[in-house]
Amino acid sequence: MAAGNVLYITVDQWRGDCLSTLGHPVVQTPTLDRLAARGVLFARHWANIAPCGPSRATLHTGMYAQNHRSVLNGTPLDDRFTNTAREAHRAGLEPVLFGYTDTSLDPRTVAADDPRLSSYEEVLPGFDAVAFNPESAGSPGWLGWLAGKGVDLPDSAAELYGPIEGYPGAADHGSSWAPTRFPAELSETAYLVDEFRSWLGRRDDDRPWLAHLSFVRPHPPYRNPEGYHDVYDADEGDPFRGFASRDDEMASHPLPGMAIGLPGVGCPADERDRRQLRATYWGAMREVDDRLGELFDWLEASGALADTLVVLTSDHGDQMGDHWLVQKLGYWDESYHVPLIVVDPRSTADATRGRVVQHVTEHVDVLPTLCQWMGVEVPLQCDGRPLQPFLHGTDPGSPTPWRTEAHWEWDFRDPATHLPEDLLGLTMEQCAMTVVRDERFKYVHFAAPPSVIPPLLFDLVADPGQTVDLAADPAFAAVRAEYAERMLRWRVTHLDRTLTGHFCGPGGLSVRRDPRV
Repeated sequence: MAAGNVLYITVDQWRGDCLSTLGHPVVQTPTLDRLAARGVLFARHWANIAPCGPSRATLHTGMYAQNHRSVLNGTPLDDRFTNTAREAHRAGLEPVLFGYTDTSLDPRTVAADDPRLSSYEEVLPGFDAVAFNPESAGSPGWLGWLAGKGVDLPDSAAELYGPIEGYPGAADHGSSWAPTRFPAELSETAYLVDEFRSWLGRRDDDRPWLAHLSFVRPHPPYRNPEGYHDVYDADEGDPFRGFASRDDEMASHPLPGMAIGLPGVGCPADERDRRQLRATYWGAMREVDDRLGELFDWLEASGALADTLVVLTSDHGDQMGDHWLVQKLGYWDESYHVPLIVVDPRSTADATRGRVVQHVTEHVDVLPTLCQWMGVEVPLQCDGRPLQPFLHGTDPGSPTPWRTEAHWEWDFRDPATHLPEDLLGLTMEQCAMTVVRDERFKYVHFAAPPSVIPPLLFDLVADPGQTVDLAADPAFAAVRAEYAERMLRWRVTHLDRTLTGHFCGPGGLSVRRDPRV
C-alpha cells in the first residue's frame, strides 16, 4: 500500500551546480535550499542520457538508454515497458500530468496515420494530462490559459518570447537581456502552478495521487519576464570552463569541432552575449525557484505535504557557454550533472533531514525510489536501485555496495536527414558514445572507428576543465584499458534481464531475482 501522495517535479535543463546551498557564487535558490533542508540532497546526481525525450524515458522507466533505446527526441519508446504512471496505477494512485513528458509513442500501438506520430511531445502512457503543455514555446495549454485571462495573443505564439521593443537599457547589455512581452505572473511556470493548485483544490477523490509537474524553464528561449531579466549581472560568475579560444576547442576533437559550428548549439562568439546568456539562464532559475516557493507555501498551509513524498530533479543540464556550447549534448559534465532532492515526510526520515549525499546517484534510481514509496515491487526492467537507505539511515553512511562511478550515453544519429552519418561516413549505430566517470578519471568511448572519432580520457584532478586528452598518452595506457574494462563490465551487467532469471527444468519453472549493483 502506498505511504501517501507523490509530488514529482522536473525542471528542464537545470545544472546540478546551480544551487546556492551547494555554494554557487552567483545563483540564489532559497526555495530549493529550504526543500533540501527538509529532505536529502544528492549532490552527485547524474542524468544518464540527453536530450529531453531520452532522459525522461530513463527517468520514467528506470532504464539505461542501452536498454530502452529511445535515444533521440522522436525515437519511439517501446510500449512493452512499464513506467511511472503505470506503476502508480498498479499501486492505486491517480497519476496526473501538468506539463509534458516528451514521449514518442510506439508506432505499433496506433494507426499508421495517427496524428500523434507527427510529434515527439506526446504524453507518457498511463498519465491523465490535466494540463498538457509541451516544451515548445507557445504551447496550447499556456496560450489557452492566457486567453482566459484576457491576454490579446499575437499571431505567432513565439512572439511572446520576443524582447519588448525599445526597452530602456537594452542597447547596453547582451542580446538576451531585454524582457519578454509577458509579465512574470503570466509565465509558463506560473501557469503550471496555478493549474496544479486549481486541480488539487477541486479534487474530491479519496485516492492518493502522483502529480508530475514538468516545468519547461530554464529551458530556452533564453529570455525572461521583466523583473527576472536583470536579476544577475552578466559580469558576475566564474570564468567559463574549457579552452580559452573557440578555435582551440573546436580543434581539440571531432565532436566539439562538429557541435560548436551548429546553429543553436555553439554559444555566442561575442563575449558580452555569451556572459549575458548565462546570466539570463540564471534569472530563469530564480523565477522557477520563486514560483515553487509560492507553491510549497500553499501546500504546507493546506497540510498536503504531511503525507506527500516530494522528488525534484531535472532531465539534464546545460552547457551555458562552457566549452563554447549551449544546450545539452556530448560527453561534458555540464550537460549531465543535475540536482536531485527527495523529501520523505515520515518521522523515520527525520534523522536524515538536511543531509547532502556525496555518493553517485543516477536517473535510473528515481523510479525504483518511487515504487518503494508506493508499495509496489521495483520492476525487473529497472537498472537502478531505491534511494530509501539514504533517506532512512541513522548516519551518513551508504548502502553497501553502492556505485562509485556515473555512466551516461549520447546519440548523434539523425534518421530523418542522415546528416551526421553522411558528414562523417558512419552508420547510424556508429553515431553514439558512452561515458564512465568517477572522481579521478573520465573515459569516453565512441562507437565510431577511432580513426574517425577517437576516444577521450581526462584526469579530473589534474585537469578539472577537461582540456587535456590523455587517451593516446602511453603513460596512461593502463588507465585507459582499466576504464574501458569498467565500461564493458557495466554494459554486460546491465543487459536486458526480462527472462534471464527464469529457468525451465525438471522441477518446473524456477525464478530468481538478484539486486542491481
